[in-house]
Amino acid sequence: MKRSYLFGLGAVTLIASAIVVAQIPAAKNFFQSGVNAQNVQKQQKVTLQLDAEKQVIAQDQQGKQSKSWQALKGQVSVQPGDVLRYTISGENISDKQVKNLTVNQPIPKGMEFVLKSAVGDVKSNAKVTYSIDAGRSFVENPTVKVTLPNGKVETKAAPASAYTHIRMEIPSVEAKSVVKGSYQVQVK
Repeated sequence: MKRSYLFGLGAVTLIASAIVVAQIPAAKNFFQSGVNAQNVQKQQKVTLQLDAEKQVIAQDQQGKQSKSWQALKGQVSVQPGDVLRYTISGENISDKQVKNLTVNQPIPKGMEFVLKSAVGDVKSNAKVTYSIDAGRSFVENPTVKVTLPNGKVETKAAPASAYTHIRMEIPSVEAKSVVKGSYQVQVK
């Protein structure tokens, strides 16, 4: 019998967004502590944590640009146009393998998904899918129907603004191991 573990990080994302955008200090400790999730029947535990970083672009004296990531901790502020990277870490702290771990992550309000920025855990063959309907369905390449000026309807790739959720499906997480995935958003 297959068991599927479904853990959403929506609350953590909302808290992370509140820290980044609204600078709510009370949420700081909760954001840094992560989220614990467990299967009560087998006492298998996967601890989930969401970390945020801001992209920093620097320019040297010759005009060459370099990009780096600055961890967002405590009270920080971001501006429209800033790019943030969220990294989701799942640590299996049990002595048994966890199978079929699914992590759903909403795109925070006030932010837009950066297309092709999601990366699932490579060593565990994680599959990344997306939702454009508030998390009701997920596909690898979301599409929308567009009516052209001549009345013809075409199916096109969904724009970044349509993305509402990201899902990472991880076939298995070995005992005492960590899996990671990340994605980027831009502040509107």
